[in-house]
Amino acid sequence: MAGGLLVTSFDEGRQSTYICPIISGLHPRFRAYMSLGVTLDTLILIGAAELCREGNRSRDGRKKQALVSWGYSFLGVAVICTIAAFILRKVAPGDGGFVNSHYLRSAAGQGILVAFTVLSAFQLMPFYGAVGISILAGSVSINFMLASALFNGQAFPLILASRAFAALLLTFLGVMLYLYGQTASEEEPQSLYGFNVFMRIFFSVIFGIVLILVAHQPSVANVHPIDLLIYEGRQHHDRWKSSANGSKNLAGAVAQYRARYNQHPPPGFDKWYEYATSRSSVVIDEFDQIYDNLLPFRALPPEKIRELTHQLATNPYNDIGAISIRNGTARVQEGIKPTHAWMVIGAAKIIEKFSEHLPDMDLAFNLNDEPRVSVPWEKMSVLRAQARSQAPPPSEGLTNGWSSDRSKGWAPIEPADQTTETMFTDSSFVNIFDRYVGALCPHSSKARSRRMWDRHHICIGCIRPHSMGQFPSNWTVATDICHQPDLASFHGFFVSPASFKVTQDLAPVFSQSTISGFGDIIFPSPWNYVDKIKYEPSEEHPDLDYVEKENRLFWIGGTSEGVSRDGQWQGMPRQRLTHLVNNNTYNKVSVLLPADNPGTYSYQILDGLAPTEKLGLNASVHVTDPIVRCRKDCEDQKQELGTAGRVDFQSHWNYRFLFDADGAGFSGRFLPFLQSHSLPFKTGLFRQWFDSRVTAWLHFVPIDYLLGLNA
Repeated sequence: MAGGLLVTSFDEGRQSTYICPIISGLHPRFRAYMSLGVTLDTLILIGAAELCREGNRSRDGRKKQALVSWGYSFLGVAVICTIAAFILRKVAPGDGGFVNSHYLRSAAGQGILVAFTVLSAFQLMPFYGAVGISILAGSVSINFMLASALFNGQAFPLILASRAFAALLLTFLGVMLYLYGQTASEEEPQSLYGFNVFMRIFFSVIFGIVLILVAHQPSVANVHPIDLLIYEGRQHHDRWKSSANGSKNLAGAVAQYRARYNQHPPPGFDKWYEYATSRSSVVIDEFDQIYDNLLPFRALPPEKIRELTHQLATNPYNDIGAISIRNGTARVQEGIKPTHAWMVIGAAKIIEKFSEHLPDMDLAFNLNDEPRVSVPWEKMSVLRAQARSQAPPPSEGLTNGWSSDRSKGWAPIEPADQTTETMFTDSSFVNIFDRYVGALCPHSSKARSRRMWDRHHICIGCIRPHSMGQFPSNWTVATDICHQPDLASFHGFFVSPASFKVTQDLAPVFSQSTISGFGDIIFPSPWNYVDKIKYEPSEEHPDLDYVEKENRLFWIGGTSEGVSRDGQWQGMPRQRLTHLVNNNTYNKVSVLLPADNPGTYSYQILDGLAPTEKLGLNASVHVTDPIVRCRKDCEDQKQELGTAGRVDFQSHWNYRFLFDADGAGFSGRFLPFLQSHSLPFKTGLFRQWFDSRVTAWLHFVPIDYLLGLNA
């Protein structure tokens, strides 16, 4: 028992930021239910042991009868649970609650495991009793829990070797004393002596393996991860700049383009090169994001792309606005939804600076914040493979210009309501992860094959590929969905998007941001270009030098990330951030602090509010009044999180640390934050056009979506 208690203590500090609302009173109820569950389990084990012993003593077939009785009992429980599941599926809002294919598959697997365990225990119960079975099963569980905690590569919190060894030794001694006691007492039948010996060897082997892990487990870090990550960030950015700006002349840039992308540069590339070099652009050779976005469209015939664009732009249901370019002039489509027309007008203002160099064509722009093109991995892989297999045309005969009759292939985009067909399905307000997000990943990926049912603990395996302890080490991988099945409950876009008209066929839709795997074409957001939010310090709100600013982390914003109908807000990052800073009463946190020896660091487990109350980490984090996109949850969120009034955006420059988080799509604040003398902190999954040019740990501090903010 002592070993088990020590091992369970290693789990402290690994709770997720999923909200257990204080106002709901669920936390004390859960603890009461857990205590009740332990009591019931104990009574069931005692009853099972007595039945098994009674059956074993009898010679009239009662043993078989007892086993059959237990079988009927489990079947009865299964029937009741199945009925309850179907009822929940009927009454659950929109997405069917938790009852889906992943849940049923997990339930079936656990059912098989339980059946196997019960049968094994039933055979051993007459000889070892409830206590013996509990000791054996508990010892196996404790050893595997300890091995798992130690085997997590960049484990956090770092576990003291002395505590790990104590837990291991106590568990090993307990089970070995029990096994030797069974033999010495002569209560164990001679037929089970071999099994007893096997168990001793088994636990000795486990002891040796875990002991090796304990010996190699560091209890302190000799280098702070942030120092290493900053160094690696600088190295990465220097390599990127060398790769993005290596050409010395136009011929070299053309050769680089052909070598990298297996295609010729577009007509007018010489104009681009002249423009970029005259302004000392850091990007001359790097077009990876554009190439990746456009690559699958090379597998489609040009007439198909024109047809799709016309279909997208001429049905108001699609929430698409178009720009028509003819003879070097960009024109905004008439009849665009008035509330969103500014977006297309802004895009046209961006394009008109260089539209004279563009061919005649129509472009379809997404009017919503959320991405729209979710092509399943199998289909997208085929398209990309077909596109890569295409050889570029021979250099002979190439001209530096567009064909003169291109406009004939484009049907008119007015009137804007001439088409009734649509390729989009409206999947707003429901959990989209299984159908539209997991499908973007390979079958072997965790996002496609697994779900995390425990929302209140961090999925260590999900963060390991992109983390160094609690610190994100690879921002690109951190925003990749395919190894993170826990995202299904931790982002508003996945949980319940406010607007999500989606297609699973490839379509030429230009969006301001996207999620990894989606097929939208990213373009620079007009939000920043038309100064919806801008960096504009003044005498009233000056942008002082960093050291002169108030030493405080600042964020304020609306609950715009997703729509909460029935508690979904508990997993949304903006609400989780506010709760973590202001209301984190129940969960402990792990914080990397200086250790006793100079130059060393160790994770320390603190109360949830200790970082602000004891360590002096100043933070001002609030959601704005009123709470929005909340339906029945408005009052619950207001009581739990509190609200604050809106502030002048320029007042952000008062603070050293500025936090940025996703909204319904990307956040428009990030670029102004980068312009300021403050240090931006950023969490989110939405990708934008500049992502490859901005480096984590050099230009901003990355924060994992689980919000390991206190680390």
